[in-house]
Amino acid sequence: MPKFLTKHVITILIVILAIAGFSALLASPFDKTEEVSLSKLVEEINNGSVTQIRVEGNNLKIILEDETKQLSRKEAESSLTESLVNYGVNPEKLGAVNMELKREGGMAYWAGAILPFMLPFLIIGLFLWFMLRSAQRGTSQAFTFAKAKAKLFGPQGKKQDVTFKDVANAVEAKSELLEIVEFLKRPKKFLDMGATIPRGVLLMGAPGTGKTLLARAVSGEAEVPFFSISGSEFVEMFVGVGAARVRDLFETAKKSAPAIIFIDEIDAVGRLRGAGLGGGNDEREQTLNQILSEMDGFERQTNVIVIAATNRPDVLDPALLRPGRFDRRVVIDEPDIKAREEILKIHAKDKPLVKNADLHVVAQRTPGFSGADLASVMNEAAILAAGNNQKTITQNDILISIEKVLLGPERRSHVYSKREKEIAAYHEAGHALVVHSLPHTDPVHKISIISRGKAAGYTLKLPLEDKHFRTKTEFVEELAVMLGGYAAEKGVFNELTTGASSDLQKASDLARKMVMQYGMSDKLGPVTFGDREELVFLGKELGEQKNYSEGTAQEIDKEVSKFIASALKTAQKIIKERKEKLQQIAEVLVKKETIDKKEFEELMAT
Repeated sequence: MPKFLTKHVITILIVILAIAGFSALLASPFDKTEEVSLSKLVEEINNGSVTQIRVEGNNLKIILEDETKQLSRKEAESSLTESLVNYGVNPEKLGAVNMELKREGGMAYWAGAILPFMLPFLIIGLFLWFMLRSAQRGTSQAFTFAKAKAKLFGPQGKKQDVTFKDVANAVEAKSELLEIVEFLKRPKKFLDMGATIPRGVLLMGAPGTGKTLLARAVSGEAEVPFFSISGSEFVEMFVGVGAARVRDLFETAKKSAPAIIFIDEIDAVGRLRGAGLGGGNDEREQTLNQILSEMDGFERQTNVIVIAATNRPDVLDPALLRPGRFDRRVVIDEPDIKAREEILKIHAKDKPLVKNADLHVVAQRTPGFSGADLASVMNEAAILAAGNNQKTITQNDILISIEKVLLGPERRSHVYSKREKEIAAYHEAGHALVVHSLPHTDPVHKISIISRGKAAGYTLKLPLEDKHFRTKTEFVEELAVMLGGYAAEKGVFNELTTGASSDLQKASDLARKMVMQYGMSDKLGPVTFGDREELVFLGKELGEQKNYSEGTAQEIDKEVSKFIASALKTAQKIIKERKEKLQQIAEVLVKKETIDKKEFEELMAT
């Protein structure tokens, strides 16, 4: 049975049960009244115990001297008096009884007479009406199935109140997009010069960097309709639906021109064609073909611009990226320290910060954070302050929220045994000691053996400034830092635990990238190994192509092991030479569980 039909059948059954219950309640009231025969009634009249008889059709309502109520029925063929005389009533006693006659009529009478016969037909008619209405709805849905489900913002839809002043990051991207605003506002100026209005703009950047926000800001600045849709909303299980939705979306936008079509996550439909298994004429590729066709079909004067966003430009079909389609590509980087401070100010506007809150310090402690991460930091700080019944958000609330976003919430219920606590303390102390001992590492900001997220403990080190390039020396020292906890466990306890598994994995990945991607191996030289192209349906690992021989693979493994062994040797040397300082840091950690930057520097200075 179809889902909509099942739903209506259940509704009708509930209505029938409610009517039946109501009818039963009327037929059997809570106050049960005794029903007597006519002979019993005559006996009571002759005894003088009846004070009132009310006649309602053939029904008799009787009231006795003690206020007791009874029911009876008279014979339908004769009057009440005649019936009572036939049963031997005393005329004098009957004359003393107050007789009332109520004539039946009106709505109650006809409802009582007709409703029991009409009710089944009414229920059947209601059931048929529900079925017909559902069938009509299904028919109308079939006609609207190919309609695009785009959300409309701007003059004809929801108010678009986002402008460039709400976007703190991407100065270069905003200046590039200002030309698009000019095209939309004053297209004639460009057409008179023989210029062609751009067909499409592709926003590329990591997740959370503000691609969607920038697209909405373009619409807000130009004050034009903004049709927003995700790439995944085009594709359905039925062949041809995606292409039909693309046609409908572009037709609607052309009617509202000047307008913007925003396709978020375009890689959902814009991946390289022919990359699948068993042929390429699938629904996704038909949708992509239709998008390409529609963008080619724009006339020179058509004032509709397609803005798309993706964090995977490497998997897009080349036909999308050629001139005449997405011929403008805007890269949105992660914000630098100045942009992070501006983003924090925007998200702090509606929050009660204390007067001495320094967002510049927060920006310094959040390198690599995207705009979405910074918004999450401020939101977590507000939640923390509200949970502590504070009236304002303090600087400490924001700093704690950075660690929560970076590593996850504290898990104080994750209690260590005395032995495990010592191992965790020496492990983190090993990381911190190696960081402090090497010249090209970032300074330690905090050490903790309080579990956060999946980490049993952590050593938080943050750079003093934003970095865009990393050197081989920095990577080599970073490997030594990663292996500092491993070296401390082995040097102090002469035993290894599973606590270093995450460090070993990160160190192995970094060493392999140094050899295969960054060309930092002296023996193998400036060569990259492994083709990064992917097969869509096979996934990343299976899709990587091996473009080197087995002999080279062995050399790669040797070079990776060489980097790891050298880093471990460096870490072990530091641990051995400064074992007393390692013990001092670990003892403080066991006692206090957390060491901040100032306290750590004081420990290292003594």
